[in-house]
Amino acid sequence: MKYKFRNTVEAGIVLKALCGIFLLVITQPASSQIQLSLEQAVSLAREGDPWLTGSRHQEEAVQAQSTAAGELPDPVVSLGIANLPIDSFHIGQEHMTQFKVGVRQDFPRGDSRLLKRQQLDEMSGQHPYLRQNRMAGVTVEVSNLWLETYRNREAIRLIERDRFLFEHLVNVAQSNYTSAVGETRQQDLLRAQLELTRLEDRLTLLQEQQETSRAELNEWLQGAEVKDFVLSTGLPTLSLVQQGLAEEGEFSDKQLNDALLEHPLIKSYEQKIMASHTEIQLSRQKYKPRWGLNTSYGYRNDDPLGNDRSHFFSMDVTFDLPLFTSRRQDKEVQSAIAEAEAIKTDKTLALRSMRADFESAQARLHRLDQRKTLYEDRLLQEIHDHAEASLTAYTNDDGEFSDVVRARIAELNANIDFLNINIDRLKTIAELNYFLVASVDGQAREIPHE
Repeated sequence: MKYKFRNTVEAGIVLKALCGIFLLVITQPASSQIQLSLEQAVSLAREGDPWLTGSRHQEEAVQAQSTAAGELPDPVVSLGIANLPIDSFHIGQEHMTQFKVGVRQDFPRGDSRLLKRQQLDEMSGQHPYLRQNRMAGVTVEVSNLWLETYRNREAIRLIERDRFLFEHLVNVAQSNYTSAVGETRQQDLLRAQLELTRLEDRLTLLQEQQETSRAELNEWLQGAEVKDFVLSTGLPTLSLVQQGLAEEGEFSDKQLNDALLEHPLIKSYEQKIMASHTEIQLSRQKYKPRWGLNTSYGYRNDDPLGNDRSHFFSMDVTFDLPLFTSRRQDKEVQSAIAEAEAIKTDKTLALRSMRADFESAQARLHRLDQRKTLYEDRLLQEIHDHAEASLTAYTNDDGEFSDVVRARIAELNANIDFLNINIDRLKTIAELNYFLVASVDGQAREIPHE
């Protein structure tokens, strides 16, 4: 009798609701676990990122090299004896025999010292921008992992919530089929069992994905020594850094270009370009001679009769002559110019890539907003109403059992699709904020949370 089946199904729905409440209770975090929000995950990952520490050490190293490069080379001291007679090796025998002490000081070509110091200062100046870009990138990466872990957890929860209903449908269909109650057919039983098996497979896949994303997220939290955590309940609210720029049709090409030019990654390229221009000037200094100053003092012993001998002082200036420049200096300048142009090309390519990725993310966010509105306003309610109508029709001898199963599966899929839309939307906002991040008082602007 269909009324009997209807009462049984209604009881199953109540059981499903009770089981859902039970799952919420047993999945609450243990007291020893840290409840980790998205904002906390990003903050902990950035604070414990060893790359940032390494970058600061690299900056300190380059700054120390800059100080050293601006100094003159160490003077060279020479000690020796000159014109010693080899027949007696007596230092007073010949009047030209002398002890010599000399000092040599070399002077680099042209303004090489100042330019080298300037170049190293410019190279060290890119590290703060690289750290800002790293922090912005970590924010996106950790946000994606957190959201992906949340997506898998919530999808598992939705399936677990509805699995009891499908199990109940299988039991009822099997009972009705074996007792020949109603019009339950073998294919109805097989269909219900098949969908339940598919749910089990989806659960296994989602659990694998959750474990993977959780392990990847945990890697970023190792620096903060977070050993056990559970994600906070409820999705965070992410807002765009520059709302007008991210809304389709609300910004000009110039506004977008200006925003991207302020990005820390592009700023780091500009620092490299400055350093490459200094390298061109530095290579041109090689056309100038390198100077050296030699001074020496010669001490002579008294002559055999005991008379004093005059001591000697010598000084000379040395310099090289860069006469054959076509195969060395010219090529070094040419190489420096080519390197500078290559860095400019890298900057142009980075800007193009960032612009294309931004426009792609912007269009994706626009469509996700449309889908989110459609699901909230109509689709979820319509699918739920259809599922209820299918159940009512079947219990009144006006529908098929397979329609009931399909309707419930469609409702489950719609809820998971809506979850995916919300997750993808937040991930897209995080990606857009990366492109719109800019240097503010030496710090990268963070993704805002509401």
